[in-house]
Amino acid sequence: MERNVIAKSTTIVGEIKSEGDYRIDGSLEGNLTIKGKVIIGTSGVVKGDIVASSADIEGETSGKLKVEKTLTVKANASISGDVTVGKLSIEPGATFNASCAMQVLKNEEKNQ
Repeated sequence: MERNVIAKSTTIVGEIKSEGDYRIDGSLEGNLTIKGKVIIGTSGVVKGDIVASSADIEGETSGKLKVEKTLTVKANASISGDVTVGKLSIEPGATFNASCAMQVLKNEEKNQ
């Protein structure tokens, strides 16, 4: 599976859809819908909805976050919005200001 990268000095405004994995070290203002794993690095910022199979968050997100499998929230992460996950791991020190539901997502919910 391919891995796409949004570099630290890059800002994207718009919607991204992909079959592969994504690493975001820059900024995304819009929705991200992928079938793979998303990694938001320490300098990464996403303002919009994220739908992914799994996710590791070190940076900042605001919006709806739907993760089918495991969401790992690192110590320096900041998450706000509505979160739906299969499994959740939060390291001490993370900022997690979100409503959270743990459930297995069906394919039709992932693609909304």
